[in-house]
Amino acid sequence: MTDDVLTESRQLQGILNPGFLPVDNEPELVSLRPQRLVDYIGQVDVVETLKIAIEAAEKRNEVMDHVLFHGPPGLGKTTLAHIIAMETGGQMTVTSGPALEKGGDLVGILTHLESGDVLFVDEIHRMPKVVEEFLYSAMEDFTVDIVFDKGVHARSHKIPLKQFILVGATTRVGLLSAPLRDRFGIFRSLDFYSEKDLIRINKRSARLLDVEVKDDAALELSRRSRGTPRVVNRLLKRVRDYAQVKADGVVSVEIVHAALDLEGVDEKGLTRLDRRYLRTIIDFYKGGPVGIEAIAATLQEETDTLVDVVEPYLLKIGMVLRTSSGRRASRDAYRHLGYPVQEGLFNKFTRE
Repeated sequence: MTDDVLTESRQLQGILNPGFLPVDNEPELVSLRPQRLVDYIGQVDVVETLKIAIEAAEKRNEVMDHVLFHGPPGLGKTTLAHIIAMETGGQMTVTSGPALEKGGDLVGILTHLESGDVLFVDEIHRMPKVVEEFLYSAMEDFTVDIVFDKGVHARSHKIPLKQFILVGATTRVGLLSAPLRDRFGIFRSLDFYSEKDLIRINKRSARLLDVEVKDDAALELSRRSRGTPRVVNRLLKRVRDYAQVKADGVVSVEIVHAALDLEGVDEKGLTRLDRRYLRTIIDFYKGGPVGIEAIAATLQEETDTLVDVVEPYLLKIGMVLRTSSGRRASRDAYRHLGYPVQEGLFNKFTRE
């Protein structure tokens, strides 16, 4: 194809598809996800478990067991699913519990999987019961039962499946039914990351993004990242933008302070929503205890948002106490927000 014809072809593509970019000018997307277990930082026990399971399955020439990851958002559940597919050499199919509305949706996915492929189901706890039941035989026997007609004319047909690996991810493991939960051979919880691991993640991401981050800036970013890799990567991108526009492009600790103050992220990593949550308990409900529904109604936020996104970290750092009678703000929460500590109130709860 001559240069003139090539140029004309690209112009035509631009007319037919305004979003079309010539291949030469397409920006290369940078993925911050590690591709192999050897590159994965943190969650040492989980990584070791997966290494052993994958190597053992390879030695037996079998497909590894189904895997269930649970823990707060942003800790690496999806990344580990991608790594499992990469390490085992299978293709990965991604879906989510809410997306599988009917049994036919799941059956269509299962019948197209090849041997060794990975099916990743995010938010698996939100899968409808009627869909979940199709997974029982699929996970155990690699078959799926389809029922035709109804009543006296009903008949069942068993469809064989290729041996696949199901990887489930959930933030609410208690909402999974026991029959589904018990069919996973590997069941691992992901916990918040240490500052040391977050610094390593921060520096790795900075190299991929081609941005210079000072050591003290990397430490400050890690401290404000809620123990979560997804957050540290998100904050790094915001700080990078700030450094490129307001400074010389180098991320210093002063740039981190200025950029994250603008983002509303304080020195402990609390966001505006976190602080509103704590102030609601203290101002409206005298420090608690108070039910999560009441807090959600006052904040005009979804209960699931508070339970899945806000509370895990606040519980981890001791800002909130969850009791049988409701949520309660701790002494640390009072101090962090600048409220006088009501020792009598805390002594009362201690006696109870």
